[in-house]
Amino acid sequence: MLQNPVNAYTTIQKETLSGRELEASVLSRAGLMLKSVKENWSSPDRNQKLQEAIKFNQKVWSFFQAELSDPDNPLPRNLREDILNLSLFIDKRLFEVMAFPDPEKLTIVIDINFNIASGLRTKAGE
Repeated sequence: MLQNPVNAYTTIQKETLSGRELEASVLSRAGLMLKSVKENWSSPDRNQKLQEAIKFNQKVWSFFQAELSDPDNPLPRNLREDILNLSLFIDKRLFEVMAFPDPEKLTIVIDINFNIASGLRTKAGE
């Protein structure tokens, strides 16, 4: 019975969020997923949760890579290039975590996700 109201709320939320707010929300979710894995590193389902968090983060950053690679993207070229370089760093770090799992390796990706989300929210509120 509750499923319909939840779906309705989620749909409305998606429809009412601006592009920046949506990007901030997705980056925050990606950061929270990684943070949860880091904080529960001894959990028996850590490997599954880690893979889910990494996969989600990879999808998020792949989306940004595609959007920023579009020549019609309205962001200044230098900013696009900086974010693309950052995304390459994140890709490399996530592959490193998959090969050699270590909770401390997640910290930088978590921080980047949260900092960019915060910046998007700040600019969206101006």
